[in-house]
Amino acid sequence: MPEPSPWDDIGIPEAGYHVKLVPGTMAVPCYWGRDASGACLFIMELEGDHAAEFRKNAVRVNGIGTDLRTEGGQQRLVLTLEKQVDRDLFEGLCRTLTGSLENAGTSAVSLAIALAHLKRWKTFMSGRGQHLSAEEVRGLFAELVFLLELLGHRPAASAVDSWMGPEKSHQDFIFGNTSIEVKSLSGAERNTVRISSEDQLESLNDMLYLRIYRLSDLPDSPAARSLNQIILEVQRALDDAQAVEAFDRKLVAHSYAPLPEYDEPRFVVSEVRTYCVEGDFPRLVRSQIPAGVGRIGYDIRLESIEPYSCSGDVVFGAVDGTDG
Repeated sequence: MPEPSPWDDIGIPEAGYHVKLVPGTMAVPCYWGRDASGACLFIMELEGDHAAEFRKNAVRVNGIGTDLRTEGGQQRLVLTLEKQVDRDLFEGLCRTLTGSLENAGTSAVSLAIALAHLKRWKTFMSGRGQHLSAEEVRGLFAELVFLLELLGHRPAASAVDSWMGPEKSHQDFIFGNTSIEVKSLSGAERNTVRISSEDQLESLNDMLYLRIYRLSDLPDSPAARSLNQIILEVQRALDDAQAVEAFDRKLVAHSYAPLPEYDEPRFVVSEVRTYCVEGDFPRLVRSQIPAGVGRIGYDIRLESIEPYSCSGDVVFGAVDGTDG
């Protein structure tokens, strides 16, 4: 059965608003609320003065009022639903926002997360966003698995900066003199990986690695995560507002919005393979293709690149500044 609406049992006040606390482990107190007009509200209580940051990054989402109010010495971000017909959508936005706010750390980071979250919804609701295909969900999930691993070796802002996939770079990650191309395979797929262009396995950097994640859809496994869940996990690992904002900008570029449909499937990483792309590694590259030929896509059989297999640690050795 669907959950009851959080606003159903909140009375309408004569003035101001009535609220009830949102359960959970958010870094700042959050509330469901109703105002004197009967409108549904979502309220975040913030410590400190965030007026300048709000003015700089405020976003207007069609049908949702966004306001930073100072009441009794307390600043509050107040989201107001303007059209009752959009109540289900507003509830979905607020519920995914509360998940994003868990363990945010500070009020400043919480506000940055909330504003970035609203920007993603604005992109989707304005019609510029699109639903990701099953293949795109797997691909984005795999890139985020690598980003989480990278966050164990690099400062948050630097790790997010190195994620180049959303910016249509030839490789998904670039740091120092190293490039990483990330691929995903479903658990049922045969042992081939799809290379979508003649540029993916050619780099100007000294080192280029192909990292492949085999993802199995195992919803009952305690280790399984959905796309929405792994995005929350990355957000919780980011420790400053600028990194959060940069990460959310890249999610928008990926056409991601926190929709309930991305709660499924739930993946387990069942295998990780890393290959050093060098020498006679089987690939088609632009520098070897006749003039006038382009937009090449091809499959590589994994058994054919087994001689180039290497330890996954060599990638992070390059990050840490050690030899692979």
